[in-house]
Amino acid sequence: MNFSEVFKQSNQLCRVSPDGKYLATCVQYRLVVRDVNTLQILHLYTCLDQIVHMEWSSDSLFILCAMYKRGLVQVWSLEQPDWYCKIDEGSIGLVSSRWSPDGRHILNTTEFHLRVTVWSLCTKAVSYIKYPKACQKGIDFSRDGCYMALAERRDCRDYVSVFVCDDWHLLRHFETETQDLAGVEWSPNGCVLAVWDSCLEYKVLLYSLDGRLLSTFSAYEWSLGIKSLAWSPSSQFLAIGSYDGKVRILNHITWKKVTEFDHPASINNTKAYALTLYYSSSIVPVVKPDLDRANPKVGVSSMAFSSDNRYLATKNDNMACVVWVWDMQRLGLLAVLEQTSAVRCFQWDPRRPRLALCTGNAKLYLWSPAGCVSVQVPAEGGFQVQSVTWHCSGDSLILLGKEQLCLCYMEVGEEEEEEEDDDDVK
Repeated sequence: MNFSEVFKQSNQLCRVSPDGKYLATCVQYRLVVRDVNTLQILHLYTCLDQIVHMEWSSDSLFILCAMYKRGLVQVWSLEQPDWYCKIDEGSIGLVSSRWSPDGRHILNTTEFHLRVTVWSLCTKAVSYIKYPKACQKGIDFSRDGCYMALAERRDCRDYVSVFVCDDWHLLRHFETETQDLAGVEWSPNGCVLAVWDSCLEYKVLLYSLDGRLLSTFSAYEWSLGIKSLAWSPSSQFLAIGSYDGKVRILNHITWKKVTEFDHPASINNTKAYALTLYYSSSIVPVVKPDLDRANPKVGVSSMAFSSDNRYLATKNDNMACVVWVWDMQRLGLLAVLEQTSAVRCFQWDPRRPRLALCTGNAKLYLWSPAGCVSVQVPAEGGFQVQSVTWHCSGDSLILLGKEQLCLCYMEVGEEEEEEEDDDDVK
């Protein structure tokens, strides 16, 4: 591996453009755009206040910078550096801002979720969508960019509206069988919309594009329920992470549970191996959560499928130092990656079955079926990796610290040459 020099960044705002050519970072109120290969500065933009959210348009031609406290959004052009757009929501405020799939409309959600405002960069037209619900994931676009699902709350009831993104007309509107809808998410193929209830009610509902209820799944009652949800890239599996420390896998044919993955404190499985490759019984460190406090550290909060659908990585919050890797062909445990510190972030390579993770220290950890490796980040000043993001090519990684970033370049064929390095693990 090779590492770049260290650059400044603020609020973990660092994004690679969708076409993979540019790297945008925010430093307080400045937006810096670099060539991703040379890391030379191509553009430097100055915003009106400190940037708290930044996002590329889908065609990599525009960058959105949001300043929520001032209710402002500024948009910058890479093709015309002197051009810019300013959107001021005024006294109604701003809590979130995002691009539409076409990269020519901006969706702003106002304070108290009074409405979603759709601004057109082409025609300067403005549209308003009422009743958006304040929830975990209230808006989701289908992968092909054709449809938008919006969670709504009207007359103390939950609804979902499906809009056509070309002209924002309403395609479907239906009430959901939820007590307190927490999120909506399209399957990658855009055929099914998953809707789930709050953690107080274990319920996942699966709807077709025309609003028909395909299936309902509930694992248990009278206890904290769903904490996370993830589709496999092929749309064949839906993984549901729960507060009981289990992951339940639904299949796309019957929408019934095909298996469930537990996260036991004691592992005695010769077919799975820990990061130290001990083929024997292993004890996983468990932290007892304080159930009297809000948001207890318990349950499966993070899940991610590999790009080839073969593996699923999970993290159970009361076992914060461990990432579990499951084989989706065998439907069983494959590897247990045990660290000495809590895992901050993990992400799959978008092209290969290779998992990167970090624990807030000066090392980067990688796992693949060929083995695992830990690498010291050779940056001065005690660079501590807080999060990792793969480049879309899978050839490099962006490592983010508290106020710095650097790039890690992978050598060709490195996934076949990975070797174990267990000096930082139990």
